[in-house]
Amino acid sequence: MNVLDQFIKHTIKEKYYIRYADDFVFLSNNRNSLLKVLCRIKEFLRDELKVELHPDKVFIKTIASGVDFLGWVSFPQHSVLRAKTRRRMMHRIKKNAQSQSLASYEELLKYGDTFKVRQELLNTYWIWERY
Repeated sequence: MNVLDQFIKHTIKEKYYIRYADDFVFLSNNRNSLLKVLCRIKEFLRDELKVELHPDKVFIKTIASGVDFLGWVSFPQHSVLRAKTRRRMMHRIKKNAQSQSLASYEELLKYGDTFKVRQELLNTYWIWERY
C-alpha cells in the first residue's frame, strides 16, 4: 500500500488522507473534489495494484454525519464506539471475562465518549478480590 500512499501524496497531492491497512479516509470541503479523487484512486488501484474498491464500502458524506473508521464513528466534537464494535466487544467479554481481556477493552474505551458502555461493563461483571 506504500505505492498507493506515494501516488496520493505526490500525484494527487491530497493533504487530508488517513490510512490504516486497507481502510482509508479522505477529507475535503468540496464534494466534487472527493469524487475526482475517488475516480483517480479507483483507476490507480485497478491499473497498478489490480484490486478494486468494494462498492458497498465507499461513502461520500458530510463530517457532521460522522466518519466511520476503525471501529469508531467520529464527529466534529466527539467520537463514539461503532454499534457493531460494541456488540462484538460485549459478546467477547461475556465469553471470556478475564482480567487481561477487561483491561484491554478498558484501554480501548478511553478514546471516546464511552461512559455508558463502561457503566454497563461495571454493572455486568463482578470482580473477585482477595483482601
